[in-house]
Parts: sequence; structure tokens; C-alpha cells
Amino acid sequence: QVQLVESGGGSVQAGGSLRLSCVASGYTYIHIVYCMGWYRQVPGKEREGVARISTGGGTTYYADSVKGRFTISQDNAKNTLYLQMNSLKPEDTAMYYCAADTRPYDCGSRDLTDFNYWGQGTQVTVSS
Repeated sequence: QVQLVESGGGSVQAGGSLRLSCVASGYTYIHIVYCMGWYRQVPGKEREGVARISTGGGTTYYADSVKGRFTISQDNAKNTLYLQMNSLKPEDTAMYYCAADTRPYDCGSRDLTDFNYWGQGTQVTVSS
């Protein structure tokens, strides 16, 4: 069982920055979780993938809407995933969820929203 706990959300003005963190537990990080990432969701809308990273090789994948502004990274020693969000826009407002996948496949071969574990979410609000 994988537990994921997010933190770092909040309110910021457009153009500002936030860094989300996600601490993972309940497994051996590198050997069982193959892929981690972030997705976001606004009430009444579909889940939108933001970014994912291969836990073994560190390869990253991003949604076009956040490329050049968001950076996903990991600290394997701390079992922690990060999402650095810069140049935030009002349309980035959403609940952000940390997610993990224990299915052994190429991290880049699946949709950005395709995970089998996720956390409770942290709210990000960007005002204009």
C-alpha cells in the first residue's frame, strides 16, 4: 500500500510561484513505485495531467499547458516528490494531487493522469 501526503498549496497572485511537496510511504520507493506525478482537477471538470517522472531514471514528462513553467523533481533519499510552479496563471487554479504508479511499465507510455495511487490533494489558487 502506498500513502501519499501533499503539502505546499496556497493562494498566490498571477506570476507568482509555489512549490508542492509529496511525501510517499508504505513501500520501497525505487524498487516498487515506477512512476510518480501530479495531476489537477477543478470541480465539474475532468482530471488534467500535469507532470510525471520515472522514479528510476528521472525522465520527466509534462503537459503542454505547463511546459517551461513547472518542474517536477524527486528526492529519493527522502521519498519526496516536488512540483515547482512558476509564472502561475489563474487557469492553474485547481486541487493538485500527487500520484504514484506501481505497475511496471514505461512511465512515458501512459497518459499523464494514469496512476493507481493518489493523495488527498492540496489546493492551489491563483488570483489575477
